[in-house]
Amino acid sequence: MDKDMSEAIVAGIAQADAVLLGPATYRIFAGMWPHQSDHVPMARFLNHSPKYVVSRTPDKVDKLEWGPATLLNGDLGSELAKLRAAAGKTIQVPGSPKLVRTLLLEGLLDELSLTICPEVVGSGMRLFDQVAKPVTLTVEQSKVHGNGAISVTYRAARSGEQAAVQPLNFPAAASR
Repeated sequence: MDKDMSEAIVAGIAQADAVLLGPATYRIFAGMWPHQSDHVPMARFLNHSPKYVVSRTPDKVDKLEWGPATLLNGDLGSELAKLRAAAGKTIQVPGSPKLVRTLLLEGLLDELSLTICPEVVGSGMRLFDQVAKPVTLTVEQSKVHGNGAISVTYRAARSGEQAAVQPLNFPAAASR
C-alpha cells in the first residue's frame, strides 16, 4: 500500500454509500473492521454504511451483528433492482469473489474494479473460476501506481450488448 493507492481507495469509497457482501466476507470483515478507528477511511466507510449480505443458504447465516446489515432473500436480480431504485450512490462489493463472479455472470455487475499487485502469494480462490461463457469488459480507467500495482476499472456489457471491437481468435492474437 502506498499513498497513491490509498488516495484511489478513498476516491472509490467516496462514490459509494452501501456495501454488498457474501456471508464469508461479511464474517471476516465483522471480525476486523469494527476494531479499526474511523481515522482509517475504509473502516469509517464499512462500519457506518448499510451492508447487504447475499447468501444462497440464508438459514445458515449467523446473526448480522455488525450493522447496519440486512440479509437479502429471494431472487438476487430483484433484490438488487430494489436497492438500485433507492436514492443514493453506488454499491461497493469489496472482496466476495464468489458473489462478484455470480453478479458478473448474471449481468448484474455494472463495473469491475481490480487492483493487481506485483507480488505472487500462492494459491487461493480465483475470481474467474467456473466462468464458462465469455463476458465482455471494456476498460473505463486504469492506472499504474508508484509501487507497481495496477488499478483498472472495467464496465461490464449487459446481456445482449455486443463488444465494440470484435474479439480476436487466438492465432491472430498470438501473432501480434
